Amino acid sequence: MAEVAPTQAAPTKAPKKKSAARPKKAGPSVGELIVKAVSQSKERSGVSLAALKKALAAGAYDVEKNNSRVKLAVKSLVTKGTLVQTKGTGASGSFKLDKKQTEPKKKPANRNCL
Repeated sequence: MAEVAPTQAAPTKAPKKKSAARPKKAGPSVGELIVKAVSQSKERSGVSLAALKKALAAGAYDVEKNNSRVKLAVKSLVTKGTLVQTKGTGASGSFKLDKKQTEPKKKPANRNCL
């Protein structure tokens, strides 16, 4: 019988080391900052996206660097129902707080008195 040449086994890859997770930054999230800025506004028709960015920048938030985060946060707050979009579509336009979300729920009166 002829000798069979051993086949080369596939080299095994070393398991990847998990990179150290970045520590979370202290402070409120972008969504919380947006809700706070909208709630402090006195505008009746809502706050525009440009005015919202100015308010965030005044609060020491780097809007230029995190522009996409601001847009995503605004969109998610609209879909959750925290903000209502009064003008525009997508992340542009004007936004105000939803009155239904902000009002405290009242307990019904107990009417089971005999």
